[in-house]
Amino acid sequence: MKVRFIALIALFLAAAASASDLRPLPSPPIIGATSYLVIDARTGHQIASLEPDKALAPASLTKLMTAYVVFKTLQEGQIQLTDEVTVSEKAWRAEGSRMFIEVGKRVSVENLLLGMIVQSGNDASIALAEHIAGTESVFAEMMNQYAQSLGMVSSNWVNATGLPDDDHYSTARDLAILARAIINDFPEYYQWYSVKEFTFNEIRQPNRNNLLWRDDSVDGMKTGHTDAAGYCLVSSAQRDGMRVISVVLGTSSAKARIDGSQSLLNYAFRFFETRLLFKAGEEITQVRVWKSANEFSALGLLEDLYITVQRGAYDSLESVHNVPAIIEAPVAEGQPLAELTISLDGDSLVSEPLRALADNPAGSFWQRTVDGVSLWFE
Repeated sequence: MKVRFIALIALFLAAAASASDLRPLPSPPIIGATSYLVIDARTGHQIASLEPDKALAPASLTKLMTAYVVFKTLQEGQIQLTDEVTVSEKAWRAEGSRMFIEVGKRVSVENLLLGMIVQSGNDASIALAEHIAGTESVFAEMMNQYAQSLGMVSSNWVNATGLPDDDHYSTARDLAILARAIINDFPEYYQWYSVKEFTFNEIRQPNRNNLLWRDDSVDGMKTGHTDAAGYCLVSSAQRDGMRVISVVLGTSSAKARIDGSQSLLNYAFRFFETRLLFKAGEEITQVRVWKSANEFSALGLLEDLYITVQRGAYDSLESVHNVPAIIEAPVAEGQPLAELTISLDGDSLVSEPLRALADNPAGSFWQRTVDGVSLWFE
C-alpha cells in the first residue's frame, strides 16, 4: 500500500494564486503552413502545433539528419575535421544549391560541413556521405538507423541532400526531435548554424536563414525548399535562458517561412516559460527506512528537473510525493524509492522517480530487532 504525501512547497505555491486565475491562453498565430511544431529545447514540451505528424517532403532540412550522422561519426573518432575528402564526380555534379567544390580536389571535412550547413551545398552533402559510408545509399541507411535510435519513427531517408523522392519524407515532430538532439548533444558543432556567410573557392554565399539577421536571439538552424516541399525552416532561438525550437513546413514563399517562424517563436517566448524545479542531488524529501543504520534517507533526483508552463502558472504548481508505506534497509545510492509528480490544477505535468541520495545499509542486530517488532504495529 502506498501513502500519498502532498508537499506544498513554498517555491512552487503562492497562497493567492491558483491555476484558475491564469489569463486565457491565446491561440497560436495562423501562419499559412502545411505543418508546424514548436517545442522547448530543454524539456521537449509541446508549445504549439499544426498537424505535426503529417509526413512531408523535408527538402534541405534533410541536411540536419546528414549533419547528425557526421557529428556522431566525429564524436566516435571515426573521422576528423581535418580529414581531406576527394570530391567525386557525383558530388561535383550535384543538382541544386552548391558550395562549388571541384571534382578530384581534396576538401576538409570541416569545410564540407560549413558548406553544407551555411550554403546548403548538395555537393558537400554527397561528398561527406561518400567519405563516411562509401556511397550515398549506404549513408542513407545510417541516417535511418540513427533516426530510429532518436525515436524519429515517421521518417525515411533515401539521400543525404533532400532532393525529391517519393520514399524520402519526415514530419515536423521528427525534425524537432532531431534539432533538439543536435543542440543538446553537439554544442561544439551547433554553433556553426549561426554562421551568416561562408566563402569557399573565392565564392561568398550567405546563410539562407534570414532570421539570423532579423532576430538576435536566433542562432540556427536550417532552411529547405523544393516544389514538392514548399518553403521550410527549422529555427532555434534563446531568450533569458529559455531555448525554443520551431519547425515550419510547407509555406508558400521564403518570406512566409521567415515571418511564420518569427511569429511562432515570439508566441512561445511571450506566453510560456521554462524554469528549474529541482537541482540534481538536491534533497527533496526524507523517508523512514526500517531496520537501517540511519533512520531516514534523503531522496532527490539524479538530473536537474526543468518544467515548461504557461507564464504565470509556476507559483501554482503542486508537488506530490508517492511513497511506499514501508521501506526496509538496505538502501543503495540511486535506488528509486518514491515518485515525484508535478501537477497544475489537478493535471499531472511531470512524473519522476525519487532516488536515495546515499547508501543506507542495514542496521545493527538490535536495531533490526527493534524495528521488526515496531513493524508489527504499523
